[in-house]
Amino acid sequence: MSAMKMTIRAIVAVCVAMTAAATPFTMMDTIADDTRVFQIDPEISARDVRFSTRFGIQLAGHLYVPTGFNPAKKYAAVAVCGPFGAVKEQSSGLYAQELARRGFVALAFDPSYTGESSGTPRYVASPDINTEDFSAAVDFLSLLPYVDAEKVGIVGICGWGGIAINAAALDPRIRATVASTMYDMHRVTANGYFDRADSEDARTAMRKQLAEQRLKDAKLDAPETAGGVPDVLPADAPQFVKDYHAYYKTKRGYHPRSLNSNGGWNKTAALSLLNTPLLTYAGEIRNAVMVVHGEKAHSRYFGEAAFKLLKGDNKKLVIVPGATHTDLYDRIEKIPFDTIEQFFRTHLN
Repeated sequence: MSAMKMTIRAIVAVCVAMTAAATPFTMMDTIADDTRVFQIDPEISARDVRFSTRFGIQLAGHLYVPTGFNPAKKYAAVAVCGPFGAVKEQSSGLYAQELARRGFVALAFDPSYTGESSGTPRYVASPDINTEDFSAAVDFLSLLPYVDAEKVGIVGICGWGGIAINAAALDPRIRATVASTMYDMHRVTANGYFDRADSEDARTAMRKQLAEQRLKDAKLDAPETAGGVPDVLPADAPQFVKDYHAYYKTKRGYHPRSLNSNGGWNKTAALSLLNTPLLTYAGEIRNAVMVVHGEKAHSRYFGEAAFKLLKGDNKKLVIVPGATHTDLYDRIEKIPFDTIEQFFRTHLN
């Protein structure tokens, strides 16, 4: 290791120790069990962190700091989460590492009930709790002595894109928001893909099925899971399902803690998503928002519909030519990081 790298690591270690002594969270000076699936940049320091939500759930994250990190400086910071059903060792970690490479302090974290974060039963989703996850991440970043609390943004990927917009509507401390390859998880749950099940009868049937599932889970005292990407796809699987398989079920993106790579969500996780719209107050977001979507993404309609709800001259829609939904998970050459960087530099100034 070069003398310069040793010096930077020593500075980071001292800063970690000072931070741990003064703030209500824990931070290690390394990642103890490093299982990240993307290419790791040895120039970017990353470490395990733990912090709590107002619901008492402990969230697990990886904190990335820029090359040449100086604890005496005040950095802009960004919290990253997603895709929906993924973990911090997958796409969100890649985004965080790249943002750190570009000069930001960046946090990738596991949502409540998933990954290394706490909460039981496992593999539960909730618009309220998951929106709180983002605000708890803002709390964590804002309390770091080397972060400027007036310069904190978020990135939500896939289903976390819609949650990120919901968080921005609720929490004005979020100065800038990027929703990348976003889903509106309420809309797809309540209406089905491409709104093909948008009817009272379809939703009534779903409510009945979910109520029956609740009773099954109560009798067994153990929730059933479903919805992970299958090991073997049927020949007539839609292309976007094949794209998910190519990410979650191959060396490219598989992770043992990712519920998409394995057994899926708690079946009754759909209850909250069915009944709770996410984008109700999107039009009241006064801070900056950028929606990024692939030209060929099956989910593009979610992003374009969300963008239409946004108001003000600090909102931006970016359509990436030729990109599919999962291209924006990890294809460095397609994710518009230059545009994302400039957006955050402009609005976290």
